[in-house]
Amino acid sequence: MSRRPLPLIATAAALCCLPLASMSQPVGTASPAQARHSPEVLPGNGVRQHDFLYAGEWDTRKVMQSMFIVRGGKIVWQYSIPLRPTPDTIQEFDDATLLKNGNIIFSRMTGAGEVRPDKTLAWHYEAPKGTEVHSVQAIGKHRVLIMRNGNPAKALIIDTRTGKTLHEVLIPTTITGTHGQFRHIRMTAQHTLLVPHLSEGKVVEYDMSGNAVWSVAAKNPWQAVRLRNGNTLISGDAAKYVREVNPKGETVWEFTQADIPNITLFNLQTAQRLDNGNTVISNWSAGSKDVASWPSTVQILEVTPDKKVVWALRSWEDPVDLGPATSIQLLDQPSAAESLSAQR
Repeated sequence: MSRRPLPLIATAAALCCLPLASMSQPVGTASPAQARHSPEVLPGNGVRQHDFLYAGEWDTRKVMQSMFIVRGGKIVWQYSIPLRPTPDTIQEFDDATLLKNGNIIFSRMTGAGEVRPDKTLAWHYEAPKGTEVHSVQAIGKHRVLIMRNGNPAKALIIDTRTGKTLHEVLIPTTITGTHGQFRHIRMTAQHTLLVPHLSEGKVVEYDMSGNAVWSVAAKNPWQAVRLRNGNTLISGDAAKYVREVNPKGETVWEFTQADIPNITLFNLQTAQRLDNGNTVISNWSAGSKDVASWPSTVQILEVTPDKKVVWALRSWEDPVDLGPATSIQLLDQPSAAESLSAQR
C-alpha cells in the first residue's frame, strides 16, 4: 500500500475517568472463552499496578488510534488520531513520552509531534513523501531525536521551538522498503546513536558523524536501549525475545517464551529497565489477524531479574480498553524522561 504522508489530522478524545467497577470481568481475570493466550488470573494488580502512559499501533478494531494516561487504574487523559485519514494513508502511535512540562512527544509514522495537556500541538513534524517516522526521543528541553526511514535514511535532531533541523546523521541500510528499515532508536549518554536495523538483524551504534563504533547481531531488533551498567537491552519483535548484551556482545540476560509458557508472546516491541532492576515489556498482538483472540492476550509484562513475572496487564474492555501495546512509560519512575540514561 502506498503511504503518502499528509498533514496531521488529530481529534482530541473526551476526557475519560471512569471507575473500574463497571468492567464486566474482575481486574486480572478473563472469561474461560477468552483464556486461550493467558490464564484466567494474572500476577499483579491490573491497571492499578502503576501509573503509566500507553500507546499502541495498528488497532484495526477502531478508526481512531489513541494513547492514554492511566492513573489510579483510570484513564485520565486520551489523545486520538485517525488510523486512515485518507484511503492511502496510515497513522499509528509508535513511540510516546511524557515530559517534565506535561507535554507528550510522539511518533505517528507520518511524522511526529508534541501535544499539550489541552490536546493542542506545541510542535509537529511532517514526514516527506516516501519516508516514515516511528521513533522520537527527548534529548534536552527543546530538542528531539527522530529516526526518518527513507532512501536515504536519516537520524534528525530537531529544535521543537523553531522546527529547525540542528543535525542529521545518514544511517546506511540495505533495505529499500522504508517500512522495514528502523523502529526505535535512542541517543546514549555518550551522545552516540543506538540503531536497531530491524530487517537486517543487527544493532549498530553510530557516532554523530555516522561512523559505526559498535555492533551486535540481533534478529528482528525493534528497540535498543543503553543501560546504566553499560550493557544494551534489545527487544526482538517477532523473534519474541528481550535480551541484555554486554559490550562484547555476549548475552547476559534473556527473556523468551520458554520463560513464560502460560502466556503467549507475540511481538515484543519495546522493553525498559526499571530502577529496581525489573524489566517491562510490551507484547504487541495486533500482528495476529484473529482479532477475536486479542482480549485473551497480555499487553504488558513486568519481570524480575530472575524472570519472575510480577505484573501481567490484560486490559481490553471499556472503560480501560488500551488496545495493542507498543510503548509504555511508567510514571512512578524517578528518572526524568529527558535524561539520556532513562533506560527506555
